[in-house]
Amino acid sequence: MKAVGYRASLPITDDQALIDLELPKPDPGPRDLRVAVRAVSVNPVDVKVRMRAAPEAGEARVLGFDAAGVVDAVGADVTLFRPGDEVSYAGSLSRPGTNSEFHLVDERIVGRKPSSLTFAQAAALPLTSITAWELLFDRLGVGYGVKAPAGTLLIINGAGGVGSILNQLARRMTGLTIVATASRPETNAWCRQLGAHHVIDHHRPLNEALKEIGIDRVEFIASLSATDRHLPAIIEAIAPEGKLAVIDDPKALDILPFKRKSASVHWEFMFTRPLFGTANMIAQHHLLNEVADLVDAGVLCTTMVDDAGPINAANLRRVHALIESGRSIGKTVLSGF
Repeated sequence: MKAVGYRASLPITDDQALIDLELPKPDPGPRDLRVAVRAVSVNPVDVKVRMRAAPEAGEARVLGFDAAGVVDAVGADVTLFRPGDEVSYAGSLSRPGTNSEFHLVDERIVGRKPSSLTFAQAAALPLTSITAWELLFDRLGVGYGVKAPAGTLLIINGAGGVGSILNQLARRMTGLTIVATASRPETNAWCRQLGAHHVIDHHRPLNEALKEIGIDRVEFIASLSATDRHLPAIIEAIAPEGKLAVIDDPKALDILPFKRKSASVHWEFMFTRPLFGTANMIAQHHLLNEVADLVDAGVLCTTMVDDAGPINAANLRRVHALIESGRSIGKTVLSGF
């Protein structure tokens, strides 16, 4: 089968940073689906893994997490899906990636593909939807579907992949006032389109920008990028007994200053459940099905902004470069081989 991977951690400008491969078609394990991949999207985690986790000498690693496709075969213990089902999911860090014609994935972290979306549109959603959902409802503890006013949510990097879903979920499924950060006219407009009540510039001190729109304290903060740079402003802006959720990789995170406000700090890492095989791993199956229902009902929309063409090394190098530039909006997908 065709696949795209890498043999060494190289700059994305190097032609060998991502290469086309020919690999054996994998056989499903007991709880596995073998999915014929129709579309994938690229996330910052793809870039991080490519640069930080070089394969063993002589080996190649296939990247890719988001995928949408059709179940091709199932393992002996599978009960949730059957061959021919259309699915979408975000895979696992501990297994080969989705940038391949056929991919194995545990059925407990797979959801149905929204019937109203194409495979490309659906591939944009799983990883960011899981991250945004777990961050908002599991980590920050915001009530799902509770529309009564419940404070303010600050989304740092509101136009990225996770921010694009988080804006929608918070606006449509909670009563929170949403303040997103963005720094360009097009990202400002994108955040407002997806649900933000206010947009502030993250190149300025966030606490000062919040005060300019009449908000002195924020009950919930979702820090999706540059947490270490924004930390002083976050400490100032967070309300007493407020909650901060972090998804990026700050070099250090001193949480002692949060003590005087009794503020809590939470990590969100959507790979935790499949990585450790947690007892509640199937929660991601239910979550993705709920997202599919919300999409098909017109409550949520895809965050795909561009289809970069077929799944091959040249196109994936181009999309990795876009992610590394820090100027992407929403999600870029690739479809077909």
